[in-house]
Amino acid sequence: AVVSTQSTGDQQQFEAKVFKATEKANSEIVAINSYTAVYRSNVDLFFYVIGDSRENELILLSVLNALYDSISMILRKNVEKRALFENMDSVLLICDELVDRGILMECDATNIVNRVHVKTEDIPLSEQTVSQVFQSAKEQIKWSLLR
Repeated sequence: AVVSTQSTGDQQQFEAKVFKATEKANSEIVAINSYTAVYRSNVDLFFYVIGDSRENELILLSVLNALYDSISMILRKNVEKRALFENMDSVLLICDELVDRGILMECDATNIVNRVHVKTEDIPLSEQTVSQVFQSAKEQIKWSLLR
């Protein structure tokens, strides 16, 4: 959420305004209201990092690049909507490792991905979702066949 005090309608209007401003723009950075947005698009997805207008654009861009590169690594360079939704748990963990309450924690995509993989491997079997169990089994079978 951009501002926690905004209503859902205000948030949707802001998101529509951001999308409209970036949909056909030729740059990676746009100013909207009192915010600076950096973005990147790929196939059927748009990735945005939005900060206060006083934020350093290079820092926002480094957050965006770390986010995109981490997601790209997790999805094995298959960055599209369907793959992203199938791996939403890892995407949320990436966001968690990247920023905490507006504070930049890590900008190295490799470090972020390594931490995310450690977190998903440490979950006890009884607490994993069915899709996580299937994914883990699929990975183990794949690696046993490749040996």
